[in-house]
Amino acid sequence: MNMDNTRFEEILQFIRTLYPNENPVPLHAPRFLGREKEYLTQCIETTYVSYVGQFVTDFEEHIKKLTGAHYAVAIANGTAALHMTLLAAGVQPGNEVITQALTFVATAAGIKHALAEPIFIDVEAETLGMSPEALKAFLVENASYKNGVTINRKTGKRIAAVVPMHTFGHPVRLEEISAICDEYGLMLIEDAAESLGSTYKGKHTGTWGRAGILSFNGNKPVTTGGGGMIISNDEALAEKARHLSTTAKRKHPWQFYHDEVGYNLRLPNINAAVGCAQMEYFDSTIKNKRETAEMYKAFFDQKNIPFFTEPQDCHSNYWLNVMFLNDREERDAFLEYSNANGIQTRPVWQLIPALPPYASCQCDPIPIAKDLEDRIVNIPSSVRIF
Repeated sequence: MNMDNTRFEEILQFIRTLYPNENPVPLHAPRFLGREKEYLTQCIETTYVSYVGQFVTDFEEHIKKLTGAHYAVAIANGTAALHMTLLAAGVQPGNEVITQALTFVATAAGIKHALAEPIFIDVEAETLGMSPEALKAFLVENASYKNGVTINRKTGKRIAAVVPMHTFGHPVRLEEISAICDEYGLMLIEDAAESLGSTYKGKHTGTWGRAGILSFNGNKPVTTGGGGMIISNDEALAEKARHLSTTAKRKHPWQFYHDEVGYNLRLPNINAAVGCAQMEYFDSTIKNKRETAEMYKAFFDQKNIPFFTEPQDCHSNYWLNVMFLNDREERDAFLEYSNANGIQTRPVWQLIPALPPYASCQCDPIPIAKDLEDRIVNIPSSVRIF
């Protein structure tokens, strides 16, 4: 039986107990609880505000230490980070890249920016991310692997890479996906934009494949206002990405020599300064967010309302918490009621294959993604301030 406004109000009242000092209650507001102002002042006083600056290097070191990646390259945003990663990994114009239908549009945009073509497959309800079974089924049905190259029999194009996205910070089944990529000679590039601090089988997301990307947008657990990062254990890939994103300029004290078409996409020092401050208390951020998820779970269990918890073998950052409603009609009714009453909630993104720029892309059957699109509601997930 679908909920009525009385049940909706019970949910809103509980959310207000978690965020009693906020009205309206935002979905995920940034918090500045450390030395952000001090570090920004240092940038201004030293005049090092662009991508040349110590905070950029320090921020990369913070991320390397947290993730265990050997290399980190700070980029202007997560979309650009995926774009640069695909280029540095050798994805060529016209190549195809398999990703999931349920993801933020930036995943598909990053593939398109690299002049590659996305292919969309289904997700699984257990992780909200790419289904290994759907990946294997697509390749068995559509691909031929010979001499280290996988060709899409329907298009005649090379399939170069697979890009799973860790939805709302919950890792996909990376071990299985990685094994399938190895079987078909495909590069695994992780879109870990939402999963800073999340691990799968004790290993940080973004470090299972050739490379991974992170985002530090204003609504992420660590924000730099806008920002991204490429992480990898592949030195050549990391240096290629750094070179391409820094206008492809060869290092020299004064000469301007650019050896290929480059991009001006490095993260400015002034943004990295905020990220450095936030990384200093990141452990507390994740602890707070996981405690919030536990409180949500206890409440929703009592009300017999489905609430998404971290998948098996995962330690999730719970970037955005997820409740499930029965169908699209109930979802829309709750979204309208909650937002009208001072609690910001939102649905999951529209499925990418349904958007105009991607409507002509190859897409496998996606029944799970369609079902999740109808039922997912994101609820307030900011760090709680006491």
